[in-house]
Amino acid sequence: MIPGLNRTPLDTGAVLAVLAASGHRVTEPRQAVLELIAEQDGPFTAAAIEMAALDRGKAIGRATVFRSLELLAGLGVVERLDLPSGDHAYVACGPVHHHHLVCTSCGRSTHVPDLGVGSVLDDVARRTGYRIERHRLELYGVCPGCQATAERTAGRATAPAGGRNGQAAGAAT
Repeated sequence: MIPGLNRTPLDTGAVLAVLAASGHRVTEPRQAVLELIAEQDGPFTAAAIEMAALDRGKAIGRATVFRSLELLAGLGVVERLDLPSGDHAYVACGPVHHHHLVCTSCGRSTHVPDLGVGSVLDDVARRTGYRIERHRLELYGVCPGCQATAERTAGRATAPAGGRNGQAAGAAT
């Protein structure tokens, strides 16, 4: 396993302090959106936040959810992921720069530290003359859990019918 792979828990108190310090109002709907984000385990959509709000009887409109997510993305609290399907999801993020691994099977997102991308960016800047201001890297693949599930499923599908060596169960040897 690569060190640094983890889900970043959302510290709602710290985020509320950042909102206030940056001149944004700390409203009840924003607090509710933050609480709902903190409950998410992995990537989530704006629609999932909206549904969770409805399930809890919180009166938060769709526009408020989207505006809150965009504000939080601008503050680096959440990051928008562009999924292989073309859909968008969000994931709670910490203040340390990182990248994401996204499972194309279950949608799980894992944070990955730089692992050398910074030196590649330095090389690109040197070769092109660009001053690179920012970047975003999302890697897509199949997580270990989904790989194991696929292997178990494939093993059952290819097992011979009946007993050992293809004999019918209960057949005399």
